[in-house]
Amino acid sequence: MATVLFTSTLSGVFGMAGGMVLMGALLLLLPVPQAMVAHGLLQFAANGSRALMLSRHVRLPILAGYSAGALAATAGLLVVQVVPSAPWVYLALGLMPFAAWLPADRLRLDAAQPAHAALCGATVTGMHVAAGASGPLLDLFFARSPLDRHAIVATKAATQVLAHVIKVGFYLWLARSSSLGALPNWPWLASGFGLSLLGTWLGGLLLNRMSYRSFLRWTRWLITAIGVAYLAQALRLFAG
Repeated sequence: MATVLFTSTLSGVFGMAGGMVLMGALLLLLPVPQAMVAHGLLQFAANGSRALMLSRHVRLPILAGYSAGALAATAGLLVVQVVPSAPWVYLALGLMPFAAWLPADRLRLDAAQPAHAALCGATVTGMHVAAGASGPLLDLFFARSPLDRHAIVATKAATQVLAHVIKVGFYLWLARSSSLGALPNWPWLASGFGLSLLGTWLGGLLLNRMSYRSFLRWTRWLITAIGVAYLAQALRLFAG
């Protein structure tokens, strides 16, 4: 439960990273389908409350474009219906953060542009279902957009509400049509919702005290450190 509080606070400050940490922790305790559903429901609470708290900062045109791309990707995922193993999930989580180091002049993605918002929805949704979290990939579309830090965190939170709904629905659908058993421990999960909301509130307080330059600098180094840890875990699982 302490991990839920910490990761919700982390996401409340940076708009990501917390989801990656929580996903990795859940994989240590649960099979992949259950970890995906538990993660999606807990992060739905955290992102949903954050989007509501910062609702006046949410950019609706970006959300609309993202939703169009996400729904298109969902149609493809329902056709493929592949469940990744834990080592592959850790590998995807470990590689994603290095996208933040791509040269800005080589990759000009901007979520404020309709086509880029749709591309963001499609790619982020695919990664979300495959790896459980997609913060660094999502950040590629927001880090170079003309938005302030509150608009970035608020709009990203709104897009991730949809991403978590899709992820939970996808794995519950697979569990319904197979023996995967994606349903988590509901009493444990229910106790995590309150901590998710508390962490979101604490993260909002910290975000208000952070400058935009510090926000960008800490985001990049934080997710890189998380990525290195997950790559090491992936290599350990593949080797074992």
